[in-house]
Amino acid sequence: MHKEKLIFHFSGRNAPCIAKDMRCPNCGCPDSKVIDSRPVEEGNSIRRRRECLACQKRFTTFEVLESVQILVVKKDGSKELFDRSKMLSGIMKACQKRPVNGEEIAAEIEAELQNNLVQEITSRDLGEMIMVKLKQRDDVAYVRFASVYREFKDLDTFLAELKELKDSNNRKEAE
Repeated sequence: MHKEKLIFHFSGRNAPCIAKDMRCPNCGCPDSKVIDSRPVEEGNSIRRRRECLACQKRFTTFEVLESVQILVVKKDGSKELFDRSKMLSGIMKACQKRPVNGEEIAAEIEAELQNNLVQEITSRDLGEMIMVKLKQRDDVAYVRFASVYREFKDLDTFLAELKELKDSNNRKEAE
């Protein structure tokens, strides 16, 4: 599925129409030229003033980007709509009292998913994306998130993750 712009056109007193093929509301001709464009609603849409090349009537269109609906596939196979606030909540818990901007991480991940036109992602892959971002920013936040996400069952599992993190940091310092 690809992003597609929706175009709302208004002509005189007519109610707004949604069109995928932009046609003049007066004569139905598909050819028009843009006379004026300006962003509206904090840059989420564009208002365009157009003129039909066939009948020379003018009309206004509003173009809005349609975002991709992302489904998260859970461990049990069930699916639910991607919920940014749910993801942000987990990130914020891991980043509590740490110098990490959890909002920034959530925005980066959501933008990555939207830009790559991802329709489905497993909860496992989403968790891994979060862990990569946290690991780049703060070891403590990373370990906090990993401890819940990877469901550490005992102290040995937790210590093994800490050892892996420490070894990874030592390799980076040696380079």
